Amino acid sequence: METDTITAISTPIGEGAIAIVRLSGPEAIAISNTVFKGKNLSSVASHTIQYGKMIDPSTNEVAEEVMVSVMKGPKTFTREDVVEINCHGGLVSVNRVLEIVLSQGARLAEPGEFTKRAFLNGRIDLSQAEAVMDLIRAKTDRAMNVALKQMDGKLSKLIQKLRQELLETVAHVEVNIDYPEYDDVEQMSHEIMIEKTKIVYAEIERLLQLAKQGKILREGLATAIIGRPNVGKSSLMNALVHENKAIVTEIPGTTRDVIEEYVNVRGIPLRLVDTAGIRETEDIVEKIGVERSRQVLKESDLILMVLNYADELTNEDENLFKAIEGLQVIIILNKTDLPKKIDMERVKKIASGFPIVETTLIEEKGIDQLERAISDTFFEGEIETGDLTYVSNVRHIQLLKQALSSLKDAMDGMEAGMPIDLVQIDVTRTWELLGEIIGDTVHESLIDQLFSQFCLGK
Repeated sequence: METDTITAISTPIGEGAIAIVRLSGPEAIAISNTVFKGKNLSSVASHTIQYGKMIDPSTNEVAEEVMVSVMKGPKTFTREDVVEINCHGGLVSVNRVLEIVLSQGARLAEPGEFTKRAFLNGRIDLSQAEAVMDLIRAKTDRAMNVALKQMDGKLSKLIQKLRQELLETVAHVEVNIDYPEYDDVEQMSHEIMIEKTKIVYAEIERLLQLAKQGKILREGLATAIIGRPNVGKSSLMNALVHENKAIVTEIPGTTRDVIEEYVNVRGIPLRLVDTAGIRETEDIVEKIGVERSRQVLKESDLILMVLNYADELTNEDENLFKAIEGLQVIIILNKTDLPKKIDMERVKKIASGFPIVETTLIEEKGIDQLERAISDTFFEGEIETGDLTYVSNVRHIQLLKQALSSLKDAMDGMEAGMPIDLVQIDVTRTWELLGEIIGDTVHESLIDQLFSQFCLGK
């Protein structure tokens, strides 16, 4: 267990009203007290804030005017003594305070070390620790709600319940093997294990079915806007973003590069990419943009293909349909305020059942219908974040898949009449894999790797 005292700036670097330097460890209060002019921090009540001055020990002069929060363990995030020094925002002031506490014996914290200590000290488990960063990175209210529920331990409690079911099953079987008082003990053990493994298997399957939606809420949908030049791709991006991020002109090929922007569509974060029009061109700069657009298509979760309602389908349109075969696509018929020239029967035939939305983007008509189509495509309507336990973390998803596979091996073994003690190996492996999600059976190297991805000061 760590015994030194760590410190770091816990607010974003830059100008602002307030900046915070956080300390955690056995000497957090003592170190702060040596450079604080005000009340004796060692004698103040826990979870109070004190006004005073920060003294530079090298000159014995006032370095900053501060408010100091004192929180005594174990009722803190890290379960250690924690001090938060609130000073004026700005590079010079906050760095001066940090340098002062470092000079008094505190050590600069590593990225994520405060949260790591919370985990090591039993304040939170590993899935809750990972939810801290999900909360910070959340781009919509719904993504934030999912992270909050995970941080509150909703996923942890479910995983612990499943592990307990498996543990009790294994224990029961072992007792029957060690003390075979009845002739039908083998049959009894098989029946108990089959019943319990089916329950756990169904619950893991349910979690994985929701995992795709959870991953979308956490990471967003990589969404590409495609179409031949001047059909309204940039206008669509601006309508969704509600800002003029892309240049909109009547000149084909105006968008020469890939433009990215995050937008919130009914609680779904979209990483929206406005691509250069995909077409044959001799312009070297535009050609580079077209190649990047083709690459974006391959990496996208959703394609928004824009067609011109007032034009006939062209060879370029037909080629685009070929380029998006097998992908998740929504067709947008733009410029419906103009006389219709497009062959709708042909569009429906080659669109292969993709949703079709009509818009007049110059007047921002049809955006609501488009947003509904996106939500229906990935969430079958409304997104639920109330009672559902979403799994959104890639590491958790992979472990659940491995656990499901291991449990399937156990069930297949039982159906094939395999000896119960051999089947038990796969059930125990499932228990271990589920334990890795919450950190009960995880290696120290993985813990270090996970927390190294955190913010400095968190």
